[in-house]
Amino acid sequence: MTGPVRIGLAGCGRIAERGYLPAAAGLDGVAIAALADPDAARAGRLEAEAGVPAFGSVEAMLGAAGLDAVLVASPVEHHLANAELVAAAGLPCLVEKPPAADLDAARALAALSPAPAIGFNRRFLQGAELRDRVPAEGWVELELELRFSRAGWAAHASRDEALLDAGIHLVDLACFLAAAAPLAVRGAELAPERAALELELSRGRARISCATDAAYAERVTVRDRGGRTLAASRIGRLGALANRLRGGEDPLVASLRAQLAAFARFARGEDRGVLAGAGAAPRALAVVEAARRSAGLGGAEVVVGRAEAAA
Repeated sequence: MTGPVRIGLAGCGRIAERGYLPAAAGLDGVAIAALADPDAARAGRLEAEAGVPAFGSVEAMLGAAGLDAVLVASPVEHHLANAELVAAAGLPCLVEKPPAADLDAARALAALSPAPAIGFNRRFLQGAELRDRVPAEGWVELELELRFSRAGWAAHASRDEALLDAGIHLVDLACFLAAAAPLAVRGAELAPERAALELELSRGRARISCATDAAYAERVTVRDRGGRTLAASRIGRLGALANRLRGGEDPLVASLRAQLAAFARFARGEDRGVLAGAGAAPRALAVVEAARRSAGLGGAEVVVGRAEAAA
């Protein structure tokens, strides 16, 4: 492959508009070359903004745009079908989170050939900041929180439950930071806009909480068995605003830019670094499924189902 990696963007929602398009702007080696969305008005608006052709379907985009790779950022119920089209075309694919609505779809996604990468972008935010500070061995205790206002995000179509929308980021991030497999979920409390659970890992424990009806905040703390803080990261609404006023970049855009660069390497057949592999999809959805069962049983401990290894 010579020249920039030409990426087709399947889905013209908020994550494309406020995330991937600004992230790709000025990124060497990457070009958003085409868009696809069944909503003609939305696709047309982003077509004018990005200066690239828009198509009414993924099939049409694949047939006409001369792409090197595709980023699937459609609503979650269309992820598997769109990724199947990309795989049938023989192209590398990156599937936005949540990768699937349930474990069966996640396993089908991971079984595609070529297998897709998964867009757990917090690996390029708190993951990149903290992972080198976490020892490779020994017990770890993690606390992870993500809050934002879904109303402020103003998604065009997606209304995923908080666990699937925000909590799944933290599930993947906990496994990534600890380099550990999920074993069981206990104490799960789930509501449409709130979720909390305790995740037992093969070398520790993670307490996860999220909300999609609150002021923006992200917090990750990693401690050893004795309670000593090994690594910590905090991002709040006021801090993020002050950073932008100083000319800093939005954390979402910065993390998506790093993720796009890793996806371009993946598309070229190079080392994808910390970009989540296909196995991250069933691993995360196995935890989601266990959390749903735990909540239905009043917070009882539920063993996580077979969670395929994820790089």
